[in-house]
Amino acid sequence: MNLKFLETFVWVARLKSFRLTADKLFTTQASISSRIAVLEGELGVKLFLRDSRGVTLTPEGLKVLDYAEQMMDTMQALKQSIETRSSKVGRIRIGVMDTVIHTWLSPLVARMMDSYPQVEIELVADTSLNLCDQLQKGFLDLVLQTDLLRQESIRSLELASHPMGWIVASNSIYNREYANLAELARERIITYSKNSLPHQEVLSLMQANGVSAPRLNCVNSVSAITRLLRDGFGIGALPPVLVSEELARGELTLLAIDQRPPNLQVVVSWRVGVELVEEVVVLCQQVLEQYARKVGPDYIVLAG
Repeated sequence: MNLKFLETFVWVARLKSFRLTADKLFTTQASISSRIAVLEGELGVKLFLRDSRGVTLTPEGLKVLDYAEQMMDTMQALKQSIETRSSKVGRIRIGVMDTVIHTWLSPLVARMMDSYPQVEIELVADTSLNLCDQLQKGFLDLVLQTDLLRQESIRSLELASHPMGWIVASNSIYNREYANLAELARERIITYSKNSLPHQEVLSLMQANGVSAPRLNCVNSVSAITRLLRDGFGIGALPPVLVSEELARGELTLLAIDQRPPNLQVVVSWRVGVELVEEVVVLCQQVLEQYARKVGPDYIVLAG
């Protein structure tokens, strides 16, 4: 059975017109009629009734249509599965918060470059607040940040979260036992930029434990935070995954305090209808799964 003839039959059934089908398939009405006649001859049934009102399916034609559409869907899926991704071209604009840059951005970019070698990847590093604003204004196609966005033209998905902790330089005056969070809050706390989600959650945790005005020092760079901590300038409220190497070498210490800020969310948000963007979302999920297996649940927890 000729698949082109089967496709012709499906379009005639959908458009209810031999003329419109000819226009759709860039051929003549006579060619469409010929294909349908050949198909009817092979199946031994009449597929259409033609009258002044147009074209309608016969009862036998209705049965054939179900199977024909399934076969066309199968062929489309087959074509997509064997399509080489390397043939895709264009540009995708991705915004990334600092936490992602210092954890799993490199494996993600490597996967993207391997899957789409002809696609230009434009990366923008900024705070979550600014990234969300740029996405909503159409300056970015996809962002990796901390907030679930609610907008008609934007989709969001929580990918994972990073446990937070209180981190100090091992040889600093801050590396000691603290009776409670209120005692710790008397010291200088270094955390994410002001009004960011982690900053707000650290502030809420402090206030819930009776600390009305904690000494929060807000820094919008993970590199700057870790440098300040290594040099002994305070207590860091950040995910231990960001300083895993320093912790392993003993340069930094994770304080044994049960009261910690909530996990830092990692959310992917993207603009609906942008080419490649949903495929990149899937790559993000795959890369994160591999990263989570590598570093373990103390450093990252995949979304359920």
